[in-house]
Amino acid sequence: MSVTSSTRLLDNDSWHGRVFTGEWRNGTSAADVLEPATGERLARIGMADAAFVAASSKAAFDAQQGWAALPYDERAAVLRRAARLAEEAADEIAGWIVRESGSTRGKAAAETHVTIKALHEASALPSRSAGEVLPSAPGRLSLARRRPLGVVGVISPFNFPLYLAMRAVAPALALGNAVVLKPDPRTSICGGFAIARLFELAGLPAGVLHVLPGDGAAGAALTSDPHIAMIQFTGSTGAGRKVGEAAGRHLKKVSLELGGKNSLIVLDDADIDLAVANTAWGAYLHQGQICMATGRVLVQRKIYDQFVQKLVKKASGLTVGNPATGDVALGPIINAAQRDHISRVLADAQQAGARVETGGGYRDLFFQPTVLSGVTQDNPAFNEEIFGPVAVVVPFDTDEEAIALANDTEYGLSMAVVTANVGRALRMGERLRTGLLHINDQTVNDEVINPFGGVGASGNGTSIGGPANWEEFTQWQWLTLKGEAPLYPI
Repeated sequence: MSVTSSTRLLDNDSWHGRVFTGEWRNGTSAADVLEPATGERLARIGMADAAFVAASSKAAFDAQQGWAALPYDERAAVLRRAARLAEEAADEIAGWIVRESGSTRGKAAAETHVTIKALHEASALPSRSAGEVLPSAPGRLSLARRRPLGVVGVISPFNFPLYLAMRAVAPALALGNAVVLKPDPRTSICGGFAIARLFELAGLPAGVLHVLPGDGAAGAALTSDPHIAMIQFTGSTGAGRKVGEAAGRHLKKVSLELGGKNSLIVLDDADIDLAVANTAWGAYLHQGQICMATGRVLVQRKIYDQFVQKLVKKASGLTVGNPATGDVALGPIINAAQRDHISRVLADAQQAGARVETGGGYRDLFFQPTVLSGVTQDNPAFNEEIFGPVAVVVPFDTDEEAIALANDTEYGLSMAVVTANVGRALRMGERLRTGLLHINDQTVNDEVINPFGGVGASGNGTSIGGPANWEEFTQWQWLTLKGEAPLYPI
């Protein structure tokens, strides 16, 4: 089946007010999806409670073995069809990302593109080697092979709703697992129902994928359900700690991709204009609502004043508005609670001695791109993940001091160094505690084929993506074969 201009991916009325279990069903309740930029209702979705999650988890468990038993090329074909459908519906999907999440059009298009790449990459997984032959005694064959886990529970966030769900859903399915996806209710159409429709149209067997928007109780039900073998969670560190603790009590495998307070280090030999451009991208992309956002800009004192001056000029010239109706650099914050969090951190930072060089205010959910200077290590803005369009600029004198400042955090997701001396950056990088490191780039970087994950409060040391997908969504099984059973001397 294809998606044409007359049969768009999400034009079908079947999903309105419902959830997906292989078919579209009424949930236990319903909720409105609101457009952050206008406050208007975009749609009404079904919501699942704990009992509904339990029933879906059991249904996914029952469907998984049949899915895993299919020939590898049949599973791959489903992924390839889903990728083609996503390509045909790319503009429609991106439009939902813009309206549901407040994303700019460029960010939405990029997110859709990388999601399609994730589907293509996942479609190649079933045909790759699933194990190896181990050394053994003569007359015995010893194998180590990768087997699917069973049912994977995926809890995904609002900020990159489509990709951060699909990067787990697609490889988990490709490797023979069933999936129960709980998208954020604020972005359940682009981050959940679009995925359900793609796989529905691609011919995924019924019951292998469930898409269940829900609240915290629904997420807690996933972590405790005996039919769920693994939880893949992307979200805040506070919520991730609860998910990890709950999954651990039930001995489930858990992959946590959490927050960050990511440092971009600008050395004194850097091209200042390039460093400012990298900073603006890392700090203001998607209104700073990204786990990899540049949370600190550490600038060597020799160029600090000039850097701040140029960053203020850059930030002051960025346009803020409704990305659905205009070409803007920043859209709205996801909701009033997050906007108020940003405002509160800025107020606390100023009380502790920081200066707002530009920005700092908001209208409705539209927050001005902000530059904050005069930030010391005991300032709230230095330590808290702001998750908003705030560039926190901190001076340093020596490379040693830059390393110490960057490592002065419980997080460890992404860091970057901008310099004309790559060797100098590499030496610094050896001592930076981070899961991702980018030299002559900013902190917001991801590709489908790289292992993505952080350390410390940014995650539990696991990675997702590329070669890490085999590690995350399968488990080793040791298998031996002999011509006949031995006669043991007991």
